Amino acid sequence: MSRRTDYFNDPNAPKANSIVPAVTAFVVNDAGDVLLERRSDNGRWGMPGGAQEVGENIAGTVVREVLEETGIHVEVVGLVGIFTDPAHVIAFADGEVRQEFSLCFRARPVSGEISVSSESLEVRWIPRAEIESLDVSPTTRRRLEEGFRDSSVPRIS
Repeated sequence: MSRRTDYFNDPNAPKANSIVPAVTAFVVNDAGDVLLERRSDNGRWGMPGGAQEVGENIAGTVVREVLEETGIHVEVVGLVGIFTDPAHVIAFADGEVRQEFSLCFRARPVSGEISVSSESLEVRWIPRAEIESLDVSPTTRRRLEEGFRDSSVPRIS
């Protein structure tokens, strides 16, 4: 059973009861492949990321989350965009229903070896051409498209 359910433009979605600052990381290697994980909470492919913790700055959140979830140490090099669509809510098994508030950062791999964590079933460098065939949420797909757009101007929505 899923511990997390994403709703996007769904009239039957539960009403949000929280907003939590969170990050995702658009990490691309020298070959142009993007770092993705198959999440353990819903089985879908996504970008590494998670909620900011008290006492850390947002770039530190990106570095910590990517390392914890994938084994790859990254350096934050830019901002892909800020995604705060109230039509995207995430319902968790504990009753929390979170409105999206995701800062998607561009990061480059510095070191490390791919490894899975309790939050990931699988971690891989995925060639861009393979992304279309993966089970990816519409909101993750949008962030990936924005990342590959490689604009110096972040998307704010």
